[in-house]
Amino acid sequence: MKKQLTIIILSIFFSNIFAQNIINRDEKITSMISQISAENLEKYVRKLVGFDTRHSLSTRTNQEKGIGAACNWVKSQFESFAQVSDGRLIVKLDSFFVEPDGRRITRKILMTNPMAILKGTDPNDNRVFIVGGHIDSRATEANDSTSTAPGANDDASGVAAVIELARVMSKYEFPATIIFVAFSGEEQGLYGATHLAKKAKEENWNLVAMLNNDMIGNSFSNETFLKDNMQVRVFSEGVPFYETDEMKNLRQSTHQENDSRSRQLARYIKEIGERYVDQLEIKLVYRNDRFLRGGDHTPFNRQGFTAIRFCEMNENYDHQHQNIRKENGIQYGDLPEFVDYEYARKVTSVNLAVLANLAFAPAQPQNVGIVVKEVTNKSTLKWEKPVGKNPKGYFVLLRETFQPFWQKKIYTEQTEITVPYSKDNYFFAVQSVDENGHESLPVWPKPIR
Repeated sequence: MKKQLTIIILSIFFSNIFAQNIINRDEKITSMISQISAENLEKYVRKLVGFDTRHSLSTRTNQEKGIGAACNWVKSQFESFAQVSDGRLIVKLDSFFVEPDGRRITRKILMTNPMAILKGTDPNDNRVFIVGGHIDSRATEANDSTSTAPGANDDASGVAAVIELARVMSKYEFPATIIFVAFSGEEQGLYGATHLAKKAKEENWNLVAMLNNDMIGNSFSNETFLKDNMQVRVFSEGVPFYETDEMKNLRQSTHQENDSRSRQLARYIKEIGERYVDQLEIKLVYRNDRFLRGGDHTPFNRQGFTAIRFCEMNENYDHQHQNIRKENGIQYGDLPEFVDYEYARKVTSVNLAVLANLAFAPAQPQNVGIVVKEVTNKSTLKWEKPVGKNPKGYFVLLRETFQPFWQKKIYTEQTEITVPYSKDNYFFAVQSVDENGHESLPVWPKPIR
């Protein structure tokens, strides 16, 4: 009996050993992440807060206060990075006029998105990735352009992440192009993001993914008193905003409600983010944004692009859209002392890991399909090589229909595979992978008859 018990204990021990996940990290990406600094994020946040207000209707002529001065300062930060980028980082102010809308735009105004474009080094790779946060802030009243509106967490934290990402990543070469942008006019109606999303659509950019960082620095919630700097939310749309009749028919026939391109990006972020960033769990929220609300990723979704939002796990409404004041011993206002900069560092690091892994990876496989010409308990998938760099191989992803995340990865160097899993019981996708393990976004298969 004692011998049998020993055998059982040993079998459990060894099964646990072999059940552990092995994490393989690219040393270059790990090195980049190590350069992300909580101290720098705090410095950027406090500088942005120092402009008193960054309201979209605030002054554009004052050199020390208002939205104009804030945009110029972000531009100057980008320009300092450009000087050591060997010409790869191009800085610009993308400005446009907005007409009165009878709501939050009371007069014709100029809006500006400070941008830094890190050009890809491969002339045959036209892929674009965007990472952004919104530079404007507000007080309690949406159209109050004169009261102090520090906007430390909402959204200096996101802009600080964008600046820090540009600082670190501009030192490196990527085959694809990465755009770092501070959006204007978010609080007034997502104007800056809408402007850039329309431009990307009109100019036919090969925009693969857009990452929006909006409020990534608070780790304590009022009312519920939860304190959590070990989880971050990623919001992604299910049924696409920009859905044609053809897309709708495919979604309904293949049961793709939980497998939009943005949802595939969200799952990718969870896998890659948790691979590279310790002590942070990425919580996928299967909705475009918080209840009845939206963000700067939404205009990109509306134009048919793949886009998601990073947002802190718990919000503190004492420090969000509040005039600075004290009532009943409670300090109100979005002040820099309430930002958890170590938490913001971890979220920024996830952004870097995802952007770098995607930009290094081959493009997605083309014409991915699943054979449906006959009824069978096996599933055959076919695809074509991606445009540009040839991958080392491909991962075929699969999960049971009730599972939220991919459960298995089957590697192949062919462009066709038959697996002993029924398409009735499993969902599938295919992604490219290079010799260093950088994966593209997964592609949902279309029926092949």
